[in-house]
Amino acid sequence: MKIILTQEVSGLGGPGDVVEVKDGYGRNYLLPRGDAIRWSKGAERTAESIKAARSSRAVRDEQHAVEIKTRLEAEPVAVKVKAGESGRLFGAVTSADIAAALGEASGESVDRRTIAIGNPIKSLGSHEVSVKLHDEVAARVTLNVIPA
Repeated sequence: MKIILTQEVSGLGGPGDVVEVKDGYGRNYLLPRGDAIRWSKGAERTAESIKAARSSRAVRDEQHAVEIKTRLEAEPVAVKVKAGESGRLFGAVTSADIAAALGEASGESVDRRTIAIGNPIKSLGSHEVSVKLHDEVAARVTLNVIPA
Protein backbone atom coordinates (compact mmCIF):
# COMPACT_ATOMS: atom_id res chain seq x y z
CA MET A 1 0.00 0.00 0.00
CA LYS A 2 1.36 3.40 -0.96
CA ILE A 3 0.70 6.18 1.59
CA ILE A 4 1.73 9.76 2.35
CA LEU A 5 2.83 10.41 5.93
CA THR A 6 1.25 13.39 7.69
CA GLN A 7 3.17 12.93 10.96
CA GLU A 8 6.65 11.79 11.95
CA VAL A 9 6.61 7.97 12.19
CA SER A 10 9.66 6.43 13.82
CA GLY A 11 11.56 4.16 11.43
CA LEU A 12 9.38 5.10 8.47
CA GLY A 13 9.76 8.79 7.65
CA GLY A 14 8.56 12.31 8.19
CA PRO A 15 5.59 14.41 7.08
CA GLY A 16 5.16 14.53 3.31
CA ASP A 17 7.15 11.36 2.60
CA VAL A 18 5.58 8.85 0.21
CA VAL A 19 6.27 5.34 1.50
CA GLU A 20 5.23 1.78 0.73
CA VAL A 21 3.92 -0.21 3.73
CA LYS A 22 2.12 -3.51 4.26
CA ASP A 23 -1.64 -3.26 3.74
CA GLY A 24 -2.58 -4.18 7.31
CA TYR A 25 -0.16 -1.71 8.89
CA GLY A 26 -1.45 1.13 6.75
CA ARG A 27 -5.15 0.26 6.92
CA ASN A 28 -5.35 -0.72 10.60
CA TYR A 29 -2.79 1.55 12.24
CA LEU A 30 -1.51 4.54 10.24
CA LEU A 31 -4.71 5.65 8.52
CA PRO A 32 -7.07 5.47 11.56
CA ARG A 33 -4.57 7.36 13.75
CA GLY A 34 -4.26 10.13 11.16
CA ASP A 35 -0.54 9.53 10.71
CA ALA A 36 -0.97 8.98 6.98
CA ILE A 37 -3.33 9.44 4.03
CA ARG A 38 -3.78 7.18 1.01
CA TRP A 39 -1.63 8.04 -1.97
CA SER A 40 -3.28 9.32 -5.12
CA LYS A 41 -2.32 11.78 -7.84
CA GLY A 42 -4.35 14.51 -6.12
CA ALA A 43 -2.83 13.68 -2.75
CA GLU A 44 0.63 14.05 -4.29
CA ARG A 45 0.05 17.85 -4.36
CA THR A 46 -0.87 17.66 -0.68
CA ALA A 47 2.42 15.90 0.00
CA GLU A 48 4.31 18.74 -1.67
CA SER A 49 2.56 21.32 0.53
CA ILE A 50 3.29 19.23 3.64
CA LYS A 51 6.97 19.08 2.68
CA ALA A 52 7.07 22.84 2.07
CA ALA A 53 5.55 23.53 5.51
CA ARG A 54 7.95 21.05 7.10
CA SER A 55 11.01 22.69 5.54
CA SER A 56 9.89 26.16 6.67
CA ARG A 57 9.56 24.91 10.28
CA ALA A 58 12.80 22.94 10.23
CA VAL A 59 16.06 24.24 11.56
CA ARG A 60 18.07 25.81 8.74
CA ASP A 61 21.09 23.51 8.82
CA GLU A 62 23.23 21.34 11.06
CA GLN A 63 25.46 24.25 12.14
CA HIS A 64 22.43 26.22 13.32
CA ALA A 65 21.13 23.14 15.16
CA VAL A 66 24.45 22.81 17.01
CA GLU A 67 24.22 26.47 18.09
CA ILE A 68 20.71 25.92 19.46
CA LYS A 69 21.87 22.73 21.19
CA THR A 70 24.63 24.56 23.06
CA ARG A 71 22.18 27.27 24.19
CA LEU A 72 19.65 24.71 25.41
CA GLU A 73 22.18 22.52 27.22
CA ALA A 74 24.01 25.46 28.83
CA GLU A 75 21.66 25.80 31.79
CA PRO A 76 18.46 24.20 33.11
CA VAL A 77 15.16 25.49 31.73
CA ALA A 78 12.42 26.46 34.20
CA VAL A 79 8.90 25.20 33.53
CA LYS A 80 6.15 26.68 35.70
CA VAL A 81 3.11 24.49 36.39
CA LYS A 82 0.26 24.29 38.87
CA ALA A 83 1.09 21.99 41.78
CA GLY A 84 -0.35 20.91 45.11
CA GLU A 85 1.29 21.42 48.48
CA SER A 86 2.91 17.98 48.44
CA GLY A 87 4.73 18.75 45.18
CA ARG A 88 2.40 16.67 43.03
CA LEU A 89 1.26 18.31 39.79
CA PHE A 90 -2.30 18.85 38.65
CA GLY A 91 -1.93 16.76 35.49
CA ALA A 92 1.43 16.39 33.76
CA VAL A 93 3.93 18.60 31.99
CA THR A 94 3.11 18.38 28.28
CA SER A 95 5.42 18.71 25.32
CA ALA A 96 3.66 21.99 24.46
CA ASP A 97 4.59 23.38 27.91
CA ILE A 98 8.18 22.30 27.39
CA ALA A 99 8.30 23.75 23.86
CA ALA A 100 7.08 27.12 25.15
CA ALA A 101 9.70 27.15 27.92
CA LEU A 102 12.47 26.14 25.50
CA GLY A 103 11.39 28.85 23.08
CA GLU A 104 11.71 31.48 25.80
CA ALA A 105 15.09 30.13 26.93
CA SER A 106 16.71 29.79 23.50
CA GLY A 107 15.00 32.52 21.52
CA GLU A 108 14.16 29.95 18.81
CA SER A 109 10.83 28.24 18.29
CA VAL A 110 10.99 24.52 19.10
CA ASP A 111 8.40 22.18 17.59
CA ARG A 112 6.63 20.19 20.30
CA ARG A 113 6.74 17.04 18.15
CA THR A 114 10.54 16.97 18.33
CA ILE A 115 10.52 16.63 22.14
CA ALA A 116 10.88 13.12 23.57
CA ILE A 117 9.72 12.70 27.17
CA GLY A 118 10.75 9.36 28.66
CA ASN A 119 8.18 9.02 31.45
CA PRO A 120 5.36 11.49 32.06
CA ILE A 121 6.54 14.37 34.24
CA LYS A 122 4.12 14.50 37.20
CA SER A 123 6.28 15.91 40.00
CA LEU A 124 8.29 19.00 40.80
CA GLY A 125 12.06 18.93 40.51
CA SER A 126 14.67 18.25 37.89
CA HIS A 127 13.85 16.13 34.84
CA GLU A 128 15.66 15.41 31.59
CA VAL A 129 14.17 15.39 28.07
CA SER A 130 15.59 14.93 24.58
CA VAL A 131 14.97 17.40 21.75
CA LYS A 132 15.70 16.35 18.15
CA LEU A 133 16.81 19.58 16.47
CA HIS A 134 18.15 18.08 13.23
CA ASP A 135 18.58 14.61 11.75
CA GLU A 136 22.06 14.33 13.31
CA VAL A 137 21.67 16.70 16.29
CA ALA A 138 19.76 15.96 19.49
CA ALA A 139 19.98 17.96 22.72
CA ARG A 140 19.59 16.58 26.26
CA VAL A 141 17.86 19.38 28.17
CA THR A 142 17.45 19.56 31.94
CA LEU A 143 14.09 20.95 33.07
CA ASN A 144 13.42 22.41 36.48
CA VAL A 145 9.71 21.97 37.13
CA ILE A 146 8.64 24.66 39.62
CA PRO A 147 5.23 25.63 41.03
CA ALA A 148 3.49 28.57 39.36
